[in-house]
This record gives sequence, C-alpha cells and structure tokens, in this order.
Amino acid sequence: MNPRKNFFNIENLLPQRKIVSSIASAVMLTLSGCSSSRHVPAGSYLLDKVSIETSDSNKTIDTRELEVYLRQLPNHKMLWSMKFRLGVYNMSGNDTTKWWNRWVRKLGEPPVIYDSILKEASEEQLRKAMINKGYLNAKVTADTVRNDKKRKISVNYSIHPGKPYIIKDLQYNFPDSIFREIVMSDSGNFVVRKGAPLDRTVLEKQREIITQNLRNRGYYGFAKEFITFNADTTEGSRDVELTMTLNPPYKGPSALATHEKYIVRKIVVITDYDASSEVAIRNYASEDSIDYKGLTILYGKKRYLRPEVIYENCFIRTGESFRQSEVERTYRALSRLSILKFNNIRFLPAGSSGKDQFLDAYILLTPGRSQSIAVELEGTNSEGDLGMAASLTYTHRNVGKGSETLTGKVRGAYESLSGDLEGLIHDRYMEYSLEAGLNFPKFKAPFLSDRFKRKVNATTELNVSMTYQERPEYTRIISTAGWSYKWINNRNKNRFTFTPIDVNYVYLPESTNDFINEIAPDNPLLRYSYEDHFIMRMGFTFYRSNKRGDSPMGRSFQRNIYTIRTNVEIAGNTLFLINSVFNHRSDFRTNPYKIFGIHYSQYFKINGDYTLLRNVDTRNSVSFHVGFGVGYPYANSTILPFEKRFYGGGANGVRGWAVRTLGPGKFPGNNSVSDFINQCGDIRLDLSFEYRAKLFWILELGAFIDAGNIWTIKNYPNQPGGFFRFDSFYKEIAAAYGLGIRMDFTYFLLRFDLGMKAYNPAEGSRHWPLIHPEWGRDRAFHFSIGYPF
Repeated sequence: MNPRKNFFNIENLLPQRKIVSSIASAVMLTLSGCSSSRHVPAGSYLLDKVSIETSDSNKTIDTRELEVYLRQLPNHKMLWSMKFRLGVYNMSGNDTTKWWNRWVRKLGEPPVIYDSILKEASEEQLRKAMINKGYLNAKVTADTVRNDKKRKISVNYSIHPGKPYIIKDLQYNFPDSIFREIVMSDSGNFVVRKGAPLDRTVLEKQREIITQNLRNRGYYGFAKEFITFNADTTEGSRDVELTMTLNPPYKGPSALATHEKYIVRKIVVITDYDASSEVAIRNYASEDSIDYKGLTILYGKKRYLRPEVIYENCFIRTGESFRQSEVERTYRALSRLSILKFNNIRFLPAGSSGKDQFLDAYILLTPGRSQSIAVELEGTNSEGDLGMAASLTYTHRNVGKGSETLTGKVRGAYESLSGDLEGLIHDRYMEYSLEAGLNFPKFKAPFLSDRFKRKVNATTELNVSMTYQERPEYTRIISTAGWSYKWINNRNKNRFTFTPIDVNYVYLPESTNDFINEIAPDNPLLRYSYEDHFIMRMGFTFYRSNKRGDSPMGRSFQRNIYTIRTNVEIAGNTLFLINSVFNHRSDFRTNPYKIFGIHYSQYFKINGDYTLLRNVDTRNSVSFHVGFGVGYPYANSTILPFEKRFYGGGANGVRGWAVRTLGPGKFPGNNSVSDFINQCGDIRLDLSFEYRAKLFWILELGAFIDAGNIWTIKNYPNQPGGFFRFDSFYKEIAAAYGLGIRMDFTYFLLRFDLGMKAYNPAEGSRHWPLIHPEWGRDRAFHFSIGYPF
C-alpha cells in the first residue's frame, strides 16, 4: 500500500449526470415510443396475457408449474409488466432491406401472434398433465378476451380438476420368489404408497428406483420397461387398487438375459482409443499390453498412465457381479484425470457357463494435450506513471504419468515514479513473483489404508509461492505454502476442502528510516501490514448447491436454486502448544510467543453465505443473499491479521459504498489512508435482494437493495464506534439501492453496478440520504466479473 498515491477513480472519466440522463432517455424511448401492436398483421391479434386458474379450493395444484405445458406464451416481460424486447423490436421499420431495421429486430423479440390451434393444443396438454397427477376426470376450458381497438387478446385457462384418484390398495406381482425378495428388500425407499394420489410421475420414479437396485445387484440386462402398473377402479369410486408387476423375461431374440445376474469376466482398458475408428473394440490392435491386477491394459505408442493409476481409478472388478454404482464411480474417478480428454465404458455379453452370465468391460480412454503455455501482458497508468507487467504460465497435466498436474507461473511488474523521490530507497515499483502448484488426483496421506483413500476419492493439492516487492519506502518478501484436500460427493452437490496446513510469511528486509513509526505511530492494524508476521493456519470449507446440470437439449430450467458456503479456520494453536510446553511463560499476552523471532497470529474465524435464486421464468429471476462471519483473536494475538479481517462496501457487499469505505459500525471514515486501514472488522453481516432480467442480446438488467455492515469484536481505540453491541448493532446496519447492467458472455459475466446510499450509520453523516440524495456524496460505481451472489 502506498500512502503517496490516491486511488484511481473511473467515475471521473465522463460526466456521470449526462450518462445517466442518456440511458434513462433511451429506456423511456424504447418502452413508450412505439405501439406494441405495430407489427401485428391485419386481422391478427397480439397475445397480450395468458393466465391459468384452478377451481381447486385446497390449493394443492401449483399453476406456475403448469406453464410449461402451454404451447403459446406472450412476449417476455421485464418487471412483470414491461415487454422490453418487444419494444425494441417495434423500433424497427417495415423495410427489412435496411440494416438498422434488421439489426433492431435481431436484438428484439417479434410479437407473439395469437394462434387458436396452439390454444387448443395447450388445453389438451393441461388436461393430460392433470390426468398424470391423478385427476382422471379433469376438465380444461379456455376463455379469450379481445381488444379490437388495440388488436390484443388475452387467454385464460380454467382447470376443473375434480377429486384426485387415491391409491387404496397396493399389490406386487413378481415372476418368482427370488425377485420378490430382492425388490422388497429395498421397499423402504419406495415412493408409491397407500393413501397417496395416483401420480404417474411418482410411478415412474418407483420404476427407476427398482431398476437401479436390480442393476446394482448384477442384473445388467434389466430395464424399467419390465415394470408395469395396473390401476383398477370401480365405477363411481375414486379408490384405486394398484398392482405393480415385474414382468417375466423377454422371449424375443435379445442377446441379453434380462432377468439373470451378470458377472464381469474381464476388463480391457484401451488407453489410446480413437472414437472415429471403425474397428470393433474386441479387435482393437495395440502396440503394447500389460496385465495388472485383473486389468488388461492396451497401450499405444506411449505408456502415458501408470498401470496402478488406472487400477486405482477403476472400481469395476473381475469375478464380481455387475454394479451400476461402480460404473458411475469409475466414470467420476476417470473424469478427475486431467490428462484424459474423453472416457467411455462399454459392456459386451461374453457367453454363459451354467447359470452364470458373463460380461466383458471395455474402458476406452482418449488422452488430451499434456502440456501448455500461456502468456499475459498488462499495461497500467496510475496518475501519469506508466507501468507494465508480464506473466508466463506453464502447465503439465501428466508430470508423473499419474495425471498429476504441475503448474508454474512467473510474473514481473514495473511502474515508473515521478515527483520528489528524496529520502526514498527506491525510485520505482517492482514486483517479481513465482508460483508453483502440484495436483494429485488421489488422497495423498500417510498411515491411511488404500481402501479409505479410494472411498474418499479426493484430490491433493500442494501450492507454494514467493513474491518480491520493491516500493519507494520499503522492500517486502511474501512467501506462502499450503497443502489441501478436495473432494465431491452426492452427485456433485456437496464439495469439501480441507487444508491441514497453510503458512504465510511476510518479511521486510529494508525500509526508510522510521518508516513504520511515521505512517502508523498509534495504529496496530497499519503497523501489522508493514511488519514481519507469520500465520500458520488450518481450514475447512463446505459448499452445497442443488443446481442441476444442463440437459443435452440445452440449459435446463430450474425454479429454485440455493447455495450454501461455509468456511472455518484456526491459526497458531499448534505453535502455541509447543511454546507452552517447552517455553512456558505467563506474560505471553504482553510479551507474545514468536517463531524465528516473528510474532505469529492465533485466531478462530468462521464465515458463511446462503443464496436463494428464484427463477420466475426463463428471463426474470430474483435472488436473496445473507452472509455472516466472525473472527476472534485470542491467546498469542490481540487483533486479527489485517488480511483476515472483513471489510464493507464494494461490488459484492453494500454497493452504495466503495470497497473498504463502510464501517466498522458507526466509525466515520473519510477515505484517508489511515481510515482505509481502519475500515475493517471482525464481524460481518450482509443482506441483499436483487431482481435480474434479460434484456436483449447479451445484456441483462439488475435492480438491488443491499444492507449490512462490519463491526469489531473488541473495543479498539483507533476504531471508535466500531464495537459490536447486541443492544444497538441493528441501528448501524447500512442500506443501499441501485441498478446494474450486465453482459453475459456465457463463460463469464461483466457487471456494472451503480449503488446509492439509503441509510448511512456513520457518525457525523446525513443518516437518510434516501430522502435527500446527493450525487457526488451518495453514489458508488462498481465494475466486476460474475454475479455478486
């Protein structure tokens, strides 16, 4: 951090008032300048509104879930009322030979013209959907309301579901006692139950559960089509006698024994498989082969994967029954090997012997590029001082023939300095950094069995880095090293990271005379940033999300998506225990323990976030976020390390404030360097609500309300008003509102947010700028990558 320079302010580049005025004028012109029926052909109607209502008094039917069955919907709306993209389309003229009209129409959305045939198809689809839910006597009608003057029409679908059919009795029919025993042993997981509605979706789920259970017990040829349901009803009654039948084996010319167990006879691994080859995999030729623990491994020109690595990532075993779960585990394990471009597993029938049926498993691997180099160049201009930076990144994805990934990065940066440099030790900014990382696609740890390591299915990461910095007032060296484990389970929903050790060491070999006392005579936070310090920590991170992956036909629509992130870390306990045993002293609070002559930190920190995204439709969504964190220094420390403390404001916080300008509590910061250091805390609270709407092309709109602040857990004299108190903290929660424009490029998203202060808890400030806002005082502009939450 350099106290001689001010931060670069992007907002000074253009007159802000003119920008906002231009944007507002353009939006108003788009929304109100054209008739929504401008491009509706004569004699046709614009489909203006579509609604679904039901006579179900118990509200057991969610009409929003039925919208997917409609064959025609009106133009998309923004803020549930404005048809923004239709307005853009209507800005075009009728002459499609002009580039302006073609371009505007491409950005916008053409009017949806009412189609009576699609209306009737929607009625039929809604009726079928209700039947599938158990409402066998459901009726659906549609009423239309025309506005001949505006050439618009509204359609209202009325659903009269009647009473649902209920499963009164449930029977099972099996071809033999063996299947009965196998299937019924898993009856606790059945979803079809007595007293429930006759829902075909639930019946289908039951078929999948039973099929998965049988395939995990060796029945490779079994499919859900062998399970049927027969519903028997009495005239005038809604009671259903349901019989589930597991049908006898198929008697046709099928090559598979559908109702018999299969045993894996042999496993063949083809390491250089070419998907475009027309050669049958049984006849695939290889240049080299090896038998390893039941695997026959066929190599090409190179043995780029060690046999033990292939074995460790294959959970299918010869001589054992076929299990679908083991096939899926093998797929997941192979997908972690970064050297592989593609992988596939095929099974071929291999005859029988008595009652035993055999399968041959073929694991097909296609290697990718093992090495790559990337170069990055940067240019900077800070108050007229020019600078540049360059970095070189090298990646090897198979450094030890076990798909270990080695990453190395070298970076150098230079910036010139102008002005009076008297009394300084350097006349430039220089930085050199070296980073290296090694990733193992397995659990690397001593004293643990191979069985446990295979069960955990984790990756191991080792990272080290060193940065050398030359600043006008000092020279600093920052070194880090860490060892961590990462693993995923429950169909990618849960992700874990355990870091048993992470070391951070900061060393200042030289500085100007009395540098620290000049910039921070009474500020422990600022002094800490420029003194030698040492952190040795342990951490654990948990992440969970219910977000589904994209379907093969495109992005799948999911109504509700939640995300949970939690991080816990502790530091200094091991060192403190060693010091207490071998060098115990009672005055460690005033004379703290040191390692290598450096005071080390000791603290506990927990940090968590919860986000709920509600997709109203494919173009509109709302998101709610709550975040909370606490850090507590103890024993060998009286204050958290500066880099471990929380800060307020910024693109991912309360967006009415610039980064590190909010809090702690009611502390009145003034954007000076000393206050910038002081505006951090040990407790954080973030609350946000955001509306998101897709406009056109790659543009999206965001409207948000943020609230939150940070506080200190102790009453530090250099942070007056920052101490957290249960009886008053709620009065110190800041609030902001604003708008944002986002550019979604699919792989990344650029975000521009303009936040305005609504409530400012800082002492000496106007507490309610929401009532009398001032542009220069109450606004903050943010540019970042990705959504804030």
